[in-house]
Amino acid sequence: MTKENGYVPRLKQRYHLEVVAKLRKRFGFTNDLQVPRLVKITVNKGVGEATQNQKLLESAVQELRMITGQHPTVRRARKSVSNFKLREGMAIGAMVTLRGNRMWEFLDRLITLALPRVRDFRGVPDGSFDGRGNYSLGIREQIIFPEVDVNRIEKISGLGITCVTTANTDEEALALLKALGMPFVRRERRASA
Repeated sequence: MTKENGYVPRLKQRYHLEVVAKLRKRFGFTNDLQVPRLVKITVNKGVGEATQNQKLLESAVQELRMITGQHPTVRRARKSVSNFKLREGMAIGAMVTLRGNRMWEFLDRLITLALPRVRDFRGVPDGSFDGRGNYSLGIREQIIFPEVDVNRIEKISGLGITCVTTANTDEEALALLKALGMPFVRRERRASA
């Protein structure tokens, strides 16, 4: 475990002390390096209205900075779409890639503080894996994060969070995130008729 000034995030410590042994036993891994781990977390916020109002993009960048503790990069349109009045190179969103201790701290705050503040929260869906062990989660309101001041918000908007893991299968990634404390709820699969 790497330490910055002797500080190790709580969730990272839990991963090394509890989760690794638990996953080794469950999946029969022979080496600690085979155990899936978190690589990075990306937080994206699309601001399509920024083509008309540049102030919305500035507030989105400021909100992501407060939520993640890291300055976001502004994402630009790759191609022009006339129906959306969008030109190539226009700023349309912001994103942050978190790694290391900031990643662990963000995930800890997401699980313990932010998600329980969602209205009528029953858990996050367990079917949002991509088939390669990565999990994506959509948040409808940025005001669930305690860092965001509700009085300064111009518009309530959502953001996307993606957890990238080294897991080979979705089952391993689900077990990893569940062991870290992610509150999953089983969604019923619809039968195709």
